[in-house]
Amino acid sequence: MVGSDETKQQLKAGKSRGRPRSFDRTTALERAVLAFWEHGYEATSVSDLTRVMGIGAPSLYAAFGDKQALFAEVVEEYGTRYGSFADRALAEEPTARAAVARILREAAAEYTAPGRPHGCLVIHAATNCTTPEVEKSLRARRNANLAAFERRIAADIAAGELPADLDAAALARHAGAVVQGMSQQARDGASRAELEALAEIAMTIWPRT
Repeated sequence: MVGSDETKQQLKAGKSRGRPRSFDRTTALERAVLAFWEHGYEATSVSDLTRVMGIGAPSLYAAFGDKQALFAEVVEEYGTRYGSFADRALAEEPTARAAVARILREAAAEYTAPGRPHGCLVIHAATNCTTPEVEKSLRARRNANLAAFERRIAADIAAGELPADLDAAALARHAGAVVQGMSQQARDGASRAELEALAEIAMTIWPRT
C-alpha cells in the first residue's frame, strides 16, 4: 500500500541518500588544480572549470562550493601533491644550507616537469587578481615559506653552523627571491638545466663558518 509505514520509510531513506555523484571528485579536483595553475585565479572562469572538470555548474557548487572555495581547496591539494618539497627539505636536511640547496635543485625539476603547467601555482595564481581574499591568502603562504627559511637559518646560527652576525631574515629573503625567480623563468621557458645552473650560482653567496 502506498501509504504504508514501510513505503514511507523507504521513500525517506531514498531522499536521505540522495542521488550519487556522477563524477570522480578526486579527478575533478586535479583538473581544477591544473586549470588554476595554468591560467591563474582571475582568468579561470566557472565555465572554464566546468568544462575541464567535466561537470555541470550545479555539481561544482554542490561538491566544492563557489569558485573561491574551490580555489582554496585547490591550493591545499597543490601544496600536498606538488609543493611540499620545500617542507621536506627543511625537515630532513642537516643544515639550512643543505636544505636550501636541495630546495633549489628540486624547484628546477618541479617547475619544469613535463605534462603540467610550469612554475608554482602559489607564486603565480594571483597575478592580476581583483579578489583581495585570494591575493591575501597566497601572499600569506609565500610569507610563511620565508618565515620557515628564516627559522631554519636562525637555528643554524644558534648552533654555530652559520656566523653569529649573519642576518637570517635577509638570507631567507634571498632564498625566497631565487625560488620565486626560478618559478617565473620556468613560466617563461627556462629549462631544468638552466634553472639548476642558476641554483648553483645562487648557493655561492651562502656564508660558511
